Order: sequence, then structure tokens, then C-alpha cells
Amino acid sequence: MKYHIKDINLADKGLLRIQWAEKDMPVLRQIRERFSKEKPLKGLTIGACLHVTTETANLMITLKEGGANVYLTASNPLSTQDDVAAALVKYFEIPVFAIHGEDRDTYYSHLNAVLDRKPNITMDDGADLISLLHKERQDLIENVYGGTEETTTGVIRLKAMAKDGVLRFPVIAVNDAYTKHLFDNRYGTGQSTIDGILRATNRLIAGSKFVVAGYGWCGKGVAMRARGMGADVIVTEVDPLKALEAVMDGYRVMPMEEAAKIGDFFVTVTGNINVIDKHHLEVMKDGAIVSNSGHFDVEINLKALEEMAVATRDIRDNVKEYTLKDGRNIYILAEGRLVNLAAAEGHPAQVMDMSFANQALSAEYVYKNADKLEKTVYKVPDELDFEVARLKLNAMGIKIDTLTEDKESIYQAG
Repeated sequence: MKYHIKDINLADKGLLRIQWAEKDMPVLRQIRERFSKEKPLKGLTIGACLHVTTETANLMITLKEGGANVYLTASNPLSTQDDVAAALVKYFEIPVFAIHGEDRDTYYSHLNAVLDRKPNITMDDGADLISLLHKERQDLIENVYGGTEETTTGVIRLKAMAKDGVLRFPVIAVNDAYTKHLFDNRYGTGQSTIDGILRATNRLIAGSKFVVAGYGWCGKGVAMRARGMGADVIVTEVDPLKALEAVMDGYRVMPMEEAAKIGDFFVTVTGNINVIDKHHLEVMKDGAIVSNSGHFDVEINLKALEEMAVATRDIRDNVKEYTLKDGRNIYILAEGRLVNLAAAEGHPAQVMDMSFANQALSAEYVYKNADKLEKTVYKVPDELDFEVARLKLNAMGIKIDTLTEDKESIYQAG
């Protein structure tokens, strides 16, 4: 199949939304202008498994302007924006294989459809494309120069593969770029998670007890925004350093077993499984609202909750009510999937601008340096990270100091 989307007639709406996002992506726009002139990706086939959003669309357009043949599938069934997928197909001739709400079989057929194009570079958000390539499509690996990975969960999977000696090409961990994890994970996840919760529930956050599971960059962002809206924020952690940091940042820190008894809102952002488990669900108070902003829908033990429930109903869009034997109701948002993408629109374009600028520059770097790179996971080279920051400052009209030669030598030595 040439592409597989919901409805090509949604393309006009999608085009307007892509153009709206593009206005707030000046870094990617500057890269696109250079790519259009230099064609650094000419002849490459890029297979991307990312959230199909307006911001992703602008990345795909940039890669195509750079000379690449681009194929896109979704990294999460509930994050696909069908109008964006239609616009990419109709107006930019970029094949997309993604339908909002697609089932598991369709999801994997879409992954395979992209791999059928024999990509030279992979782009992942969660490492599903690379994982499938290594497990079931190994005959295609000889075509691959390398890949990029967008998110923490994917980087963890890939580093485990590299440690076990099974990763068969180099991957750039875009997630680990300072201009990605600082802005995307903290400011992007923080705002978009709160946005998703508000759209789904229309509940007041001020005065509530807001539990954040995990105090990595994403957790810091969610906690910051929840406190900014007047919540009493409680952090749960397993890492003593991060727990200490949360205390020093002014949050209450306690085990989830204690937080579960008093929380009004819960957000998991750890990347681990069953962070909210059966014994936590058993002590939650009536009306607790539970959501996830980690990558996969595994952080809340939904199977246990379903077994505990005597009745369920979809009470609002993206809100499922679970009634327990004792009459308590627990509300799960967005089926336990990414609430910021399923119930809202994901990160603002200004944030994704830097993340996707890193993606574009990393793809160029992999292509140019493929013969020098080993089969492992690399951080984004500092020069690329600095270039993204420089372009962002330039777009904002902000100038900074430069070091003299003697100061530069001291700076480098330090």
C-alpha cells in the first residue's frame, strides 16, 4: 500500500494546522532552508516511527527538503492526528501509515510497511521500529547506516541492546541532548500533561493533592506546572538523589503506598511497569484521577484494576470510570496511555522545534559519519546541541557574549 490513513479529505484542515505549528518552529525552519539548498540527505530513505502531530509533520517536510525519501508511521495509536496524516500525504507526498485508535495488528502492519521501504536511517520514539527490525526484519539491517531515538524509554531499551551486544548499527540518543531533555521533557511534558488532564476532566487543580511518580526531567516539569496552578504536590521516587532534589525543591516526598491514600490526581512519568499497582489502587480515595505521561501504557496496573472493578463506563472523552466493590470510583485517563498526546495535542511547537532540530541534524550526522561510528548508542554531539541553542537564540533575537582566545583556552581546559 502507498499509504494508510483515515481520510484524505481531512487534508485541508491538517495543512492549516501544520502551517500554524511551523510559525513557532524557527530553528527547524532555519535548518530546512539550509537543507533545501544543500540536499545533505539526497538519496537516503528515512523510516520514522514518531507521534503523528503537526510538529512531526514539519520535521518530515524538512527531511524531504533535504533530499530524503521519507516514510512515517505512528509510535502511539492514540497520538495520531488524522488530519495531519492526510495533509502529509496529499500536499507533501509523504507516505504515512497511521490511524488514530488503530489496533495492535494494524499498528505492527504499519511498522512493517515502513520497514518494507528498506530505510537507511531509522527515527524512533520508543524504539519499536528498531526493535522490530532486529527481531523480525534482520534481512534489512544491511541497508541501515544508523538511527535516532527521541525518548527516554527508547534510549533505555537501546542501551540495553548495546550492552548485550545485539544492537547492529549506531543510534543517536536525541533524548539526551541538553536542548531536548531540558526543554522538551521539562517544559513540554510539564505543560502538555496538565493540558491533557484539564481537557479530559475539567477539574480544578488548585487546592488538590497532586502526586507525581518519578522526578526525572518529565517529573520535574509536571510537578512545577502543578504547583504553579496551586496544587499541593507530592513526589514519589526510588532514586535517593532525585528524591532529595525534590525535597530541596520544596515538594513533599513519600512512598506511593502513602501518597495513594491522599492523592486527588496521579501522574506517572517513570518509564517503568506497575508504578501504580493493585495495592495502591486498593487504598485510593473515591474520585481519584489517574494518568500516565510515561511512554508506554504499562505504568498503571490496568489489568488489576479491571479485575477489581464491578462496573466500568466511559464517562467523558478520555475518562473511564472504574467502580469498585465498596462503591469507590477511580478514573483512568486516556486508557493509561500518554495523556498529553491522547487527551491534548502534545508538546507546544516551540518546544518540539528544538527536539526535531536535533533529529534533523542527527540524521545528517549519522549519514556523514556512518563509517566511523560503532554499533552503540551515542549522545548528540555537543556541536549539534550548541548549534540548536544558537539557532534558537538567533530566532529569539537574543545575543550572548563570546570568549576571547585566552578565556576560551581556560574554558576548554575546565
